[in-house]
Amino acid sequence: MSAADLRSSVEAYVASRQSEIVGELSELLSIPNVAADRVNIRRNSERLRGMLERRGLQAEILETAGNPLVWGERRVAGAKRTMLFYAHYDGQPVDPARWKQASPFQPVWREGSREITPQGRFQDDWRIYGRSASDDKSPIVALLTALDALRAAGVEGSSNIRVILDGEEEAGSPSLAPAVGRYRDKLRADLALILDGPLHPSGRPTLTFGARGVLAVELTVYGPKFSLHSGHYGNWVPNPAMGLVQLLASMKDGQGRVLIGGFYDGIPALGEEERKILRAVPDDPAALQKLFGIARTEAVGESLQEALQFPSLNVRGMRSGYVGAEARTIIPLDATASIDIRLVRETPSDRMYEKLLAHIRKQGYHVVDGEPDDATRAKYPKLARVARRAGDSEAFRTDMRLAESRLVVEALRKMWGQEPVQIRTSGGTVPLEPFIRALGFPAIGVPTVNFDNNQHSENENLRLGHFWRAIVTMAALLTL
Repeated sequence: MSAADLRSSVEAYVASRQSEIVGELSELLSIPNVAADRVNIRRNSERLRGMLERRGLQAEILETAGNPLVWGERRVAGAKRTMLFYAHYDGQPVDPARWKQASPFQPVWREGSREITPQGRFQDDWRIYGRSASDDKSPIVALLTALDALRAAGVEGSSNIRVILDGEEEAGSPSLAPAVGRYRDKLRADLALILDGPLHPSGRPTLTFGARGVLAVELTVYGPKFSLHSGHYGNWVPNPAMGLVQLLASMKDGQGRVLIGGFYDGIPALGEEERKILRAVPDDPAALQKLFGIARTEAVGESLQEALQFPSLNVRGMRSGYVGAEARTIIPLDATASIDIRLVRETPSDRMYEKLLAHIRKQGYHVVDGEPDDATRAKYPKLARVARRAGDSEAFRTDMRLAESRLVVEALRKMWGQEPVQIRTSGGTVPLEPFIRALGFPAIGVPTVNFDNNQHSENENLRLGHFWRAIVTMAALLTL
């Protein structure tokens, strides 16, 4: 069957079963899935195992030291390769008060801002709102629906299919890599496809060949042992909030380049072939600046895509004293900044952490592990604590010239009749580098959801037209 005929067949199947497909997604979204909620995570895993089995896959729940993995396999006689599809079924924690619905786990439909009850044919611009609507439950349902559509058309690909569904991704996947030792034979593959993340804003089919890692720290600068009256002691007792902002300001220049010694060491210059790949991504900087409400960008790279090839340092939050209606005329006792450093493959987390510590010490700070005692306060005029947060994740990158990479690109090109957007390194992080390294396969991201999906925040949503297209994309991959 030609790619055009296959696409028509899958689209016809979906069009005739919209309510059934959406119903399965809605039921899955109705099961709470925060990683720390072990009872409901178990309910999710049992539901997903049943969903795999109904598609004829051999399916199991693989126990780990943490939340279970859900595994499935379909073997094909004379298979040319084995493909492993990865997605996660847990979601970010929720604050129900911030959602515009009764519960993040009671999905609702909206047309624009108007809540609706779907009747008749579902419209592409309708959106379903609920935790994990886009990240990652809809890609799972899209994959399984594509299996249904192919079976209905009598089409079977030439690859063995394995599926692994992670119940701890939003918590850093701490149990995934350790599970390789126990389940290696079930996880072996020639290629891993990661079903996570949003399409490029252009809406074109998108592939990502790597993801940045992340290192998170909390930096605290200490002042007096207790807050002091700013009138009585201002100009005499050092203010830790001022010390913190000055320390942070020493880390980046006015153009956004990081000034920490050796921060960019080891990153090779981009070659012309790599620059061509980056230029081919159809970003619209002016539109993005308008959308974000900013008049300028930082100058780490010549474009957004080039900027993503470098590590970054971001201040994601600050806290000291009181503001707003609670503001008081005090010198606060401390000031804290939460920092994330995005990593690329050439900048492992341990090395970057040591460079950050060295920079802080170079600014005259004595770094402590915990709250400083009186003797430490008396000895060191500048005190800081650097607390490394759990959940570090390393970066990975797959060579875009590999045969497996070219095979996936060609599959989407044929199915959609246009060149897919090929992103060398995604700016976001998926905690899969230890898993990929342990199993030794190339890994490619296949994002499918709308880029404005609010993943990780309140009012997460999925645009229905993207969901239908995701099913077609999955069919293209399943028939490799």
